[in-house]
Amino acid sequence: MPDKAASVDQKQNSEKWKKRTDEQNAKPTANIIMTEGDRPKKPMAVAAVNSETLVAQTQERLSRALKRRYQYESNLKPAQEFLINYINSKIPLAIMYADLAGSTKMSMTLPVNKMVTIIRAFLYEMSYIVQSHEGYVLKYVGDAVIAFFPSIYNKLLACDVAVRCAKSMITVIEKGINPILNQYEYPELKVKIGLDEGESVIIQYGHDKRSLIDILGYSMNISAKITSLTYANTITIGEDIYNTLNPQMRTKFKEVKFSIEQWKYVNSQTGQLYKLYADKNTA
Repeated sequence: MPDKAASVDQKQNSEKWKKRTDEQNAKPTANIIMTEGDRPKKPMAVAAVNSETLVAQTQERLSRALKRRYQYESNLKPAQEFLINYINSKIPLAIMYADLAGSTKMSMTLPVNKMVTIIRAFLYEMSYIVQSHEGYVLKYVGDAVIAFFPSIYNKLLACDVAVRCAKSMITVIEKGINPILNQYEYPELKVKIGLDEGESVIIQYGHDKRSLIDILGYSMNISAKITSLTYANTITIGEDIYNTLNPQMRTKFKEVKFSIEQWKYVNSQTGQLYKLYADKNTA
């Protein structure tokens, strides 16, 4: 349970968010990423996240890892530091699931050491891309990365950046990771990405500050289900994200439909089935 000091920090934190947002509203919203949490960050131009740079960095790290000259290390601390300010409350987040496709088959055919190397590389490189887009990696579930992008005061921007991040993931896998894996006769990788946005509950499972902080809610459930229905190297987004995106980015997606047995989630506003949209370039 948060103490009184934590509640004061949360209030101050929210005031910082709002002040930053008010300042940024006078600027083109498509070009700025907001300050998040109690650790102010310099606003970053979205265009600064360069796919070519991400590909080159990934290839350098992966080549070294396959030669056993590089050890992947993951860091979930930034997400925990952000979420600790919102324990026992609801905040809007864009949620991302990035799941390695075909891993079950790989686990049956690859030696353990090769499988471990692939999983570690996938999880780390996808995490690095999330962080390069000012997102937070919440946790790993098997071979899936679960991440979030705060949308407290600028939903459009958070959704836009989350989609851009997903596109970068596919680019890095296709142009960065797979060419290196081919050189070492490893199987190529593919990813399934599901995204949704909405209010999420922030919960801490223990009573001390070191206890794990997690995210619960409808958007988490929907994102997981969306990902399970998504094709390899495809991005599928929920209706709330689709409707928030700028018109130009929206044209990159098309509606996809599933049977009632596969998809039963309902839009609470309309009472109709919650719509899903897949990236035209990868679907």
